[in-house]
Amino acid sequence: MPLKAGARLGPYEIQSAIGAGGMGEVYCALDTRLNRQVALKILPTSFAADPDRLQRFAQESRAAAALNHPNILAIYDIGDGHGTPYVVSELLQGESLRDRLVRGPVASRKAVDYARQIAKGLAAAHERGIVHRDLKPENLFLTNDGQVKILDFGLAKFTHPDPDGSDQAPTVQVATEAGTVMGTAGYMSPEQVRAKAADARSDIFSFGAILYEMLSGKRAFRGDSSADTMSAILKEEPPDLSETNRNVAPGLERIVRHCLEKNPGERFQSARDLAFDLESLSDVSAASRSAVAPLKVRSRWWRPVVAGLLLLASWVGIYRYASRQASAQSPAFHEITFRNGTVWSARFAPDGQSIVYGAAWDGRPHEIFSTRFDSSDSRAMDLPSSLVLAVSSKGEMAISLHPVDLSPFQRSGTLARVALAGGAPREVLENVQWADWTPDGQGLAVVQGTDRGAANQLEFPLGNLIYKPDGWVSHVRFSPDGRLLAIADHIPTGDDGRMVILDSHGNRKAASSFFTSVEGLAWAPNGKEVWFSAVPAGSSRAIYALDLSGKERLLYRSPSGLTMQDISRNGLVLLTADKIRIGMSASLNGESRERSLSWFDWSVVTDMAADGSAIVFSETGEAVGANYGVFLRKTDGSPAIRLGDGTGGVFSPDGRWVLATAGSPTKLMLLPIGVGEPRLLLNTDMGVYEMSWLPDGKAIVYTGVESGGSSRTYFLDLQGGTPHALAPPGFYGSSISPDGKLVFLRDENRQCWLYPISGGEPQKLKLVLNPNEFMIRFIDQGRSVLVRTVNVPAQVFRVDVATGHRELWKEIAPADPAGVQTIAAVAFNADAKSYVYSVSRELSDLYVVSGLH
Repeated sequence: MPLKAGARLGPYEIQSAIGAGGMGEVYCALDTRLNRQVALKILPTSFAADPDRLQRFAQESRAAAALNHPNILAIYDIGDGHGTPYVVSELLQGESLRDRLVRGPVASRKAVDYARQIAKGLAAAHERGIVHRDLKPENLFLTNDGQVKILDFGLAKFTHPDPDGSDQAPTVQVATEAGTVMGTAGYMSPEQVRAKAADARSDIFSFGAILYEMLSGKRAFRGDSSADTMSAILKEEPPDLSETNRNVAPGLERIVRHCLEKNPGERFQSARDLAFDLESLSDVSAASRSAVAPLKVRSRWWRPVVAGLLLLASWVGIYRYASRQASAQSPAFHEITFRNGTVWSARFAPDGQSIVYGAAWDGRPHEIFSTRFDSSDSRAMDLPSSLVLAVSSKGEMAISLHPVDLSPFQRSGTLARVALAGGAPREVLENVQWADWTPDGQGLAVVQGTDRGAANQLEFPLGNLIYKPDGWVSHVRFSPDGRLLAIADHIPTGDDGRMVILDSHGNRKAASSFFTSVEGLAWAPNGKEVWFSAVPAGSSRAIYALDLSGKERLLYRSPSGLTMQDISRNGLVLLTADKIRIGMSASLNGESRERSLSWFDWSVVTDMAADGSAIVFSETGEAVGANYGVFLRKTDGSPAIRLGDGTGGVFSPDGRWVLATAGSPTKLMLLPIGVGEPRLLLNTDMGVYEMSWLPDGKAIVYTGVESGGSSRTYFLDLQGGTPHALAPPGFYGSSISPDGKLVFLRDENRQCWLYPISGGEPQKLKLVLNPNEFMIRFIDQGRSVLVRTVNVPAQVFRVDVATGHRELWKEIAPADPAGVQTIAAVAFNADAKSYVYSVSRELSDLYVVSGLH
């Protein structure tokens, strides 16, 4: 019979009912001894009739009560009131994970944060020899302040199954002896299903099923009955997370798969290791792993100290000691640049004291400056527009002369050599993006590439190809002994990727996990690690280390993004703190001033409605983390609407759909603008980066990068059928002529062509695009095309299709040029009288850092 308000069990006075279920009834009660509110759970009456069960319950409750951890429900007391056994715990405010999942999947960044907390709670329990054995969303509680609490340690294995036998039952069996099935169908490990002994690795399997459900919104294992569900656990693998239309980072999916291995020996062997891997994916680092916010470290034990009413004097002493320790262990930052703009690259000179760096200040062209680490004054070197790529042990620079921006992440120039002491540069090789000297200063490794966003290649020595990526590579650096190279290896369509260690022949030796942004690297002086800057979700990069065995660790995270530049032989670190934004501005027909249409931090426009009334854009920055989103916004400035996960986005001719891409491998999706459900068009292994509709809306054309690194363009009939190639490999583009008969393509030499969509001989145009140019759209009923540059200001040319004659039609640039990298995207409406553009802006400060290790 339910208890009424005012009833008492021992020193506890019932105040109100909280809930009831198979585990018993739960009440909010007042502990009259300490005058605090608690949660009081009355256990099922079957407990009172079973002395052995009561004894085991008491033993395990005491063990659970000994787990003093912020991610485990605190048990205060157990007792028996007039034959009614009860357990007293802290009173929580919030909701269970099961209640949260009713509303759909959890955003990846939040799911990683929840998972990290759960793993830490499990690790604390497992290290005390306590295994939960019934981990499930019902036993995980999300508090209003963002904490996750694991509930019912030591209780789950005593509960009875529901009589209906459904897989919604709280648990399946009550006993703990070997040979008895125990756990909740759908979250049990294979060894639990087989009624074998379950150790800590069983909890890790259950954890994996829960994380899968958080990310996908669907159960990892589910059947029509408990027996069917258990069979699935033993024999089946859950669908790939990418199949659930969720944009989940590959590194996170690998963690889920590792947890869900059928063989316990192939899973994570400890929750502590699992928590470590999740830590590297989490945007919210545990304070004990971060030197950024030592006050947060202190706050985790400060609250329980106060809650426990320890002496204030003791607290003050501990606080002062912790402050001194945190201060002593925190890296020291010395800022050496103080102007408004972007630092692109920086290197220590051989003496370890002098620094050279390339920057674009106050909207001016790229320049190379020299300074010292103990100085705040910089001197411009007497060189043409250039960036520093590397400094040799002999005091010679490798620089990029007259660099051209190919994308927000790539720029290409002429490789030249020049002495640190000054002199005229000696040109070596064109179209070089990155370079590094061998340790003896005799040779160079280079990354060559000419086209925007296209694959490049790593050469060593010059002219000898050793690595051809599927996407593109950057930041090549030799190890101190010259035997290895480190590179950032990216996907075709962004700076997502991983850190890779190669031998001098291009053979892969080690690789990091996958990151949504990886930029900047340097070898540690001992040559045993590569330090690099990356972020698993979002845009604010932290500093990580990768050793030669492939083991990864987090070194440092700060509120702003960081980019690793160099490390001196005595361990000083050169890095930039970067603030990166991609904003959108619109110039609308009839308006004299541009209007801002920016939404979050990385707003990249992908299309404009034919009448100029709306735009579609993607968000890929810190605000959305790994859950890249496609948004619709009217140009009147009204709030944006999220259409779904993914990137890209092109309006259908009837204005009812947006064609977008999502996930990896890539899915081509139709996202409804109004009422309707998303529609999957195609799964493809290509990295799709250009898409267009045919004018009748019955077919699309798309271009992507195939597994060998070559671009290719395909036609897809939306009424059925399979894609077919429109041109040989190496041709790319997707702009369709107004009559729907031709597609505008360019080849690897940037020669432009018109290819008939229905088949036939292509037409070679009298137009060759420059490396930093690309086609926007057809105008003038197909007689002309608009072509633009990616430099600032972006120059838009009208080009006659028949003659190749070009004329400057428009220049696009923001009013404030400081820190502007590129005009990242431009979209015009049908009559080209209105347009919207995205501008990428990065503001940097250069620092020398000591004490980072």
